[in-house]
Amino acid sequence: MSKYTILVACGAGIATSTVVTDKVENLVKEHNIDASVKQIKISEAAGLQDGADLIVSTTILPTTYKIPAIIATSYITGMGMEELDEEILSYLK
Repeated sequence: MSKYTILVACGAGIATSTVVTDKVENLVKEHNIDASVKQIKISEAAGLQDGADLIVSTTILPTTYKIPAIIATSYITGMGMEELDEEILSYLK
């Protein structure tokens, strides 16, 4: 199994991405997925996408990317978290 790199982005790379980073780290650990989770600013995503497998963002995506990008507001609102978990996992299996 290959190691995945997941970028977790928010506007400033500090507040909401911290919450989402914790959720994603727990999710991959629970499912025994070898992944590194990197917290970034959304403005950094385009430049880092070549070394990553998935972008999970808490903010509007300013562009399209070469890799899958998911909006993760469910982790902030608490609604639809199971569906978001499944969507993230679908890209990592």
